[in-house]
Amino acid sequence: MAKEFLPGMRKDYGKDSLTKESVHPDPMMQFEEWFKAAMKSDGDEANVLTLSTLGEDQIPEGRIVLLKFYAEDGFTFYTNYSSNKARQLERHPYASMTFHWKSQERQVRIKGSISKVPTEISDAYFNERPLGSRIGAWASPQSQEIPDREFLDDRVEEIQEKFENQNNIPRPDFWGGYLLTPVKIEFWQGRPSRLHDRIVYDLVDGQWATKRLAP
Repeated sequence: MAKEFLPGMRKDYGKDSLTKESVHPDPMMQFEEWFKAAMKSDGDEANVLTLSTLGEDQIPEGRIVLLKFYAEDGFTFYTNYSSNKARQLERHPYASMTFHWKSQERQVRIKGSISKVPTEISDAYFNERPLGSRIGAWASPQSQEIPDREFLDDRVEEIQEKFENQNNIPRPDFWGGYLLTPVKIEFWQGRPSRLHDRIVYDLVDGQWATKRLAP
């Protein structure tokens, strides 16, 4: 494979700016302001984020997941509790989230501790999912090796038959939500000539403190 040099692949930013004086004192309120703006421009993909965890080999791993809830206490996503990411979170209950809203020329990075949400909250969300997604949660042995696609299709048929006479498909015990409780949140706004604006909130003695970082 030939080496590819990509010096010409660049975009200059200049849609907005960010200062310590312009941000909300509460980072969750600032996140909500930016998230609502992203919803208008990015629609159904505004809640796409990269979740980074620490592997057993001490090498970070990232993957795309969906934010499903946010409130003053943090950010919630859902997954299979037997997946690689879940096992990593059990061993090391800390993670980071990265949102990139291309249309807004913005990025948000969040660091914090991880805990499982109460079962009743996972139940309530699971019951709101489309039927196919609920069946898929039961059918997929997430992160385990499978022989082929047909194995997965057969599992779906098995689950459909198992619950065909039930009005509601219950949430499997191995599937549910995690809450990331933030201790650090960084808001990044693209600016011209790569001189971007970066405002960071750090949780210090229960209070949020802000500072500006060099790009």
